[in-house]
Amino acid sequence: MRHGKKNNHLSRTSSHRKAMLANMASSLILHKRITTTLAKAKALRVYVEPIITKSKNDTTHSRRTVFSYLQDKDVVSTLFREVAEKVANRPGGYTRILKLSNRLGDNASMALIELVDFNEIYKSGDVAVEKKSTRRRGSKTKKGTNVATESELEDVRVETSLDGKNNGATPTGKEEVEPESN
Repeated sequence: MRHGKKNNHLSRTSSHRKAMLANMASSLILHKRITTTLAKAKALRVYVEPIITKSKNDTTHSRRTVFSYLQDKDVVSTLFREVAEKVANRPGGYTRILKLSNRLGDNASMALIELVDFNEIYKSGDVAVEKKSTRRRGSKTKKGTNVATESELEDVRVETSLDGKNNGATPTGKEEVEPESN
């Protein structure tokens, strides 16, 4: 029985596992997202979230404690400068694990682990698209949020395209280069 055995050993010795998790945590902090196996991603989440929580309090003691886990000065300074200021008001849940397709070589389940506050795709913006609700009682939108419907967003897109001032930019955002005539 596995009573009280909550950490995944990942088929490695203790020293190998600690070194691997420290390297993966360093890579996650530097690159803000990494791709790894699902089991390693789940083990990394348990390892890195207390470190990020520790970085919210910028004292010498907390820097030394974090350095004892990560063993890299540059990563520690990046953690305390960039990451800590973005997660300052978040009460936990600093990472997100997204499952990917299985790896071709050994069919291992892969996952992408990323820092939540550094992903611009999922971040809630000023304007969110309201989905049509199938409920009879109405939708569950919170009061005070700026929610735009699809038709309002289309109006904004049409106005910007009819503006006539696209400054030589194509719809993809790349500038057109005209050949020079002599």
